[in-house]
Amino acid sequence: MAFEATVKAFGMTNMLIESEIDQLEKSLSIRLRNEISKEEGLNDIEKAYFPQFAESLRDEAAEMARSYELFYCLEKTIRRQITELLESNHGPNWWNNKVIPQQVFNEVKTRIQRERDSGITPRSSEQLDYTNFGELGEIIKSNWQLFASVFNNIKAVEKIMSNLNSLRNPIAHCSILAEDEKLRLDLSLRDWFRLAE
Repeated sequence: MAFEATVKAFGMTNMLIESEIDQLEKSLSIRLRNEISKEEGLNDIEKAYFPQFAESLRDEAAEMARSYELFYCLEKTIRRQITELLESNHGPNWWNNKVIPQQVFNEVKTRIQRERDSGITPRSSEQLDYTNFGELGEIIKSNWQLFASVFNNIKAVEKIMSNLNSLRNPIAHCSILAEDEKLRLDLSLRDWFRLAE
C-alpha cells in the first residue's frame, strides 16, 4: 500500500475508533476522554442562541456531527484524489481540457454563476468543489483509464459511490441517520479505502 493510502487509512481508522468510543460512552453513560464541555466551546452567538433550541435537537445535532465529519473528510479526500490524478495527467488547466463530462461541466458553470448572481462569497475557486457527489462518480467513470491505476474495480467504485450518495442525503439534509445506516456508512468508508489497496 502506498504511503499516502496508508496515512489516509490511518486517519479513517482513527475516526472510526473515536466514533466507537463515543458510542461506548453514550451507551454506558460514562466519560472516557476529557473534552471541552459544550458550553466552553461555544462562541458568543452560539451562547446566545444555541440554548434556545430544544435539547433533543441539540442532542440529535451532536449525534449527527460524527456522520457529517466522516462524510466531509471522505468527500474532500475524493475531490483531492480526482484533482491530483487529473492534474498530473492533463496539467493545471485540466478542468478545461475536455476531461470532465459535458453535462457536469455545464452544471458546474451554472452553479458558479448562480452563486455570483446571489452576491454571496464564492465557496471555492476550484470548479470541482461545485460538483455534487454523484458527479464525482461520473468524473471517475469517464476517466477510468486513469483511475484504474488507483482503484481496482470500476463496478465496485460505482456501487460504493452509489451507497455513499444515498447516505449523503440524510446527512446533508439534517435528518437522523438510522443505526443501520451509520453502520452502512462505516462499511462504505472501509470499502472505499479498500478500493485503493
